[in-house]
Amino acid sequence: MGGNSHHVQSRLVLVLLFSVLNMCFASRIVEQQQNNYQLLRYHNGALLQGTISVNLIWYGSFKPSQRAIVSDFIASLSDSSAATPNNPSVATWWKSVEKYYHLANSKNKPSLRLGKQILDDKYSLGKSLSDKQIVQLASKGDQKNAINVVLTASDVAVAGFCVNRCGTHGSKSSSILKGKNQKFAYIWVGNSETQCPGYCAWPFHQPIYGPQNPPLRSPNNDVGIDGLVTVLSGLLAGTATNPFGNGFYQGPATAPLEAASACPGVYGKGAYPGYAGDLLLDPTTGCSYNAHGAGGRKYLVSAIFDPSTSKCSTLV
Repeated sequence: MGGNSHHVQSRLVLVLLFSVLNMCFASRIVEQQQNNYQLLRYHNGALLQGTISVNLIWYGSFKPSQRAIVSDFIASLSDSSAATPNNPSVATWWKSVEKYYHLANSKNKPSLRLGKQILDDKYSLGKSLSDKQIVQLASKGDQKNAINVVLTASDVAVAGFCVNRCGTHGSKSSSILKGKNQKFAYIWVGNSETQCPGYCAWPFHQPIYGPQNPPLRSPNNDVGIDGLVTVLSGLLAGTATNPFGNGFYQGPATAPLEAASACPGVYGKGAYPGYAGDLLLDPTTGCSYNAHGAGGRKYLVSAIFDPSTSKCSTLV
């Protein structure tokens, strides 16, 4: 009996040990799958490189002051004069995008410069635009070493605007570079001031749904345009790192999570749904922001998913 009892106990120990090893192995597989899911994978496609002109195509009615807010933001991407250790800048924020270029072993990082500005204040295609018409407008800008940004006024309806998107980016085969299979990158963002500021200009407007915290004061005293700049910042990061749909992204190529869209609603440390995070506060105007720009401007820019830590990285 004693021998049988010892044999049974030994088998039980072995079974338990084997079960524990299986559980550890299974948990490691799950953990590895979760880590793989969190990482934005590189799909070996081209990234934007070198000096890139950002051309602004203004569609509809915009005030000169509104155009200045956006053009100053583009200028701020390469203006490091505002940056000090205690003074996070738009240019510092843009440098965080360069981590993706290190991963891709690409030494020719993008340097964005303000290019041409094209005004279409006569609504040449009407006040309700399709995706095809957005591309048509984007084609008016330079199609080499450029990002053509179409900005639609607050009274222009765009397919999907305020329903499931505040802006988008994509690419189109160039019509001017004949004989070569080249594409140009474009972005579209709408001014949501009158159509859906609670959806596309949060946290500068009461949100449409979710926790109803008081809205923050916008840094340039224009809820629609400040919201537009925030959306544009994220789309610029996505355009640089996934310009043609085969760069850095996670999930399906038709609805990818990218450098900024992987961090929705995150603008400062401690952010959670309904709370943008611990932002900087201008003591004079009471506005909230997280980045200094050219000429004393202040902006709110998107958090960038940091591929080295698999976390959303914020300036403040």
